[in-house]
Amino acid sequence: MADKHCDGYLRFTTRNNVEFMVDSADKVQALVDDCNAHGMMPVGGTGAGVTNIVHTQGWVHCHSAATDASGLVKSMMDELMDYFTTKRLPSKLRLAVACCVNMCGAVHCSDIALVAVHTKVPTIAHDNFKNMCELPTVIASCPTRAISPDPAKKSVKINDAKCMYCGNCFTVCPPISIKDPERDGIAIVVGGKVGSLRSAPKFSKLVIPYISNDPPRWPKVVAAVKHIVEVYASHARKHERVGEWIERIGWERFFKLTDINFTFQSIDDFTFMRDTLRTASTFKW
Repeated sequence: MADKHCDGYLRFTTRNNVEFMVDSADKVQALVDDCNAHGMMPVGGTGAGVTNIVHTQGWVHCHSAATDASGLVKSMMDELMDYFTTKRLPSKLRLAVACCVNMCGAVHCSDIALVAVHTKVPTIAHDNFKNMCELPTVIASCPTRAISPDPAKKSVKINDAKCMYCGNCFTVCPPISIKDPERDGIAIVVGGKVGSLRSAPKFSKLVIPYISNDPPRWPKVVAAVKHIVEVYASHARKHERVGEWIERIGWERFFKLTDINFTFQSIDDFTFMRDTLRTASTFKW
């Protein structure tokens, strides 16, 4: 394709799109027609629309993933393809998927992102620990200091109240198992962005804390994402990113427009919450 239309020049973008580098506008339509003729090369993803989805590795390639990547992304884009190719939104909309809370895909600055979550304290195969794991490394892997030595078992123990189910311990010690096919699921965060064109960069904020995995098509997750996209498309002003739209109308109004249930996970009891009042999706308690 590149040899035929642009002397072999192409590039891969940071969101894994393919860009053909033509040197004349007269060559564009023939290139677009050729891409469309292939059937599997939709043209879009630029300007005020849905971009290609950045995602992490998922069940197939990652040892600590709490969901799939390829199937989830395919299911979403099948529903949102019109926003990729033709339909226009108020501004660009970045979608992303992280298959666990360690987020090697850096989805925390996306307009809408899915973050897969484990929901239980890991189980420990104590008999295998001493042969497969290094005690200091395992203890140091925990960001909340929930892991401590258990000399009686020549292993470790986990403080349930401190565990955040991140799976870091499993990464360095396979006998500490974090996976649970029945309880692993997906959280949805919104409102993040990297650009600073009209406002400062923003972190994504939690709006839906948990939807269970439902492969191969994830209908509840896909429906939730599509609904947020459509509400944004109907209510945001021109050039407003998702986070900018929400800041203008307020998080209370966002929850009402999207009909998303408010849960206890969205209650902020941080001591100095007055410093962040009305700047997050969390309501102050």
